[in-house]
Amino acid sequence: MTDEHGAAPVRKQPAMMSQTFHSNGIVMIVDDTPGNLALLSDTLSEAGYRVLVATDGLSALEQIAYLKPDIILLDVLMPGIDGFETCNRLKSIPETADIPVLFMTALSELNDLLRGFGEGAVDYIVKPIRPQEILARVDVQLTHARNLKRAEQALNNSPFSALAIDSSWNITWLTLGGSHWLEEFLQKHTLTDKNAVGSPLPKPILEWVEKCIGSAKKIDSESFASYRAGVSFSAKITPCQNTGEHLLVLEKHSGEWDLDSVRNSLGLTFREAEILMWISRGKTNKEAGMILNSSPRTINKHLEHIFEKLGVVTRAAAVSMVLQRTSI
Repeated sequence: MTDEHGAAPVRKQPAMMSQTFHSNGIVMIVDDTPGNLALLSDTLSEAGYRVLVATDGLSALEQIAYLKPDIILLDVLMPGIDGFETCNRLKSIPETADIPVLFMTALSELNDLLRGFGEGAVDYIVKPIRPQEILARVDVQLTHARNLKRAEQALNNSPFSALAIDSSWNITWLTLGGSHWLEEFLQKHTLTDKNAVGSPLPKPILEWVEKCIGSAKKIDSESFASYRAGVSFSAKITPCQNTGEHLLVLEKHSGEWDLDSVRNSLGLTFREAEILMWISRGKTNKEAGMILNSSPRTINKHLEHIFEKLGVVTRAAAVSMVLQRTSI
């Protein structure tokens, strides 16, 4: 039996497979041309990939709701919603936004290529299809995506989390842990900012970033520390090479300070550890002095000794060092 194009229909792979199935990855092909589907399916299957196929954008989206592929080969010109719209919908959903999309097209106009990248595609494959090129491009993009997932998983399972900001101090990327860090920071500081990509940094962190990047004293300006409602928040900043962005590495600790641990870990006196604890909670020299029954001048002298012992020159850097070297 043949279809209206005179070609044998392509049998779709089952959406669900045994849990013991192993492959180089799951590739979805979305194309309304049977010949292309057959060529791509055979090429990828023989290379060890598990293959899913769809003949239009809507059916592809329906399949992905049940089984998420590792990468998608997406034709641009299709009936119903075209490849551009399909890609746009994929990228607008958090569950599918990270799937690499490679457009397949015979279009060669620059505007079409740019539009594809604008919709979130990572690469273009120009028809006619060449099997070896397909395999090479799929392998490169899957390797890149897997390395990114490994890095994010490592961060999500470590005491640290991270986010990236652009030159306008807007968030361009953040890990799941980074989102949780920001959410708790905003809650503890009673702020109404958002903790999502595209949002600006919360004001306290924004002020620190502006001061840090504008400071010539790089090392001493890198540390951010804040204590609110039993939680210590800290951050370090570093530039991302060749992107114009900056990466913020975030950490938080819950509970009260273990003053003995701080004293022993950093070679401080008990009084110096006490002063550092109150400074981390936003107290001024005068306020710390009133709490500890000392004069602001005495507190200042203690701070000078603390800075000298720790090799820093700012309060934030001193508190950040405590958070990094102790278990508070």
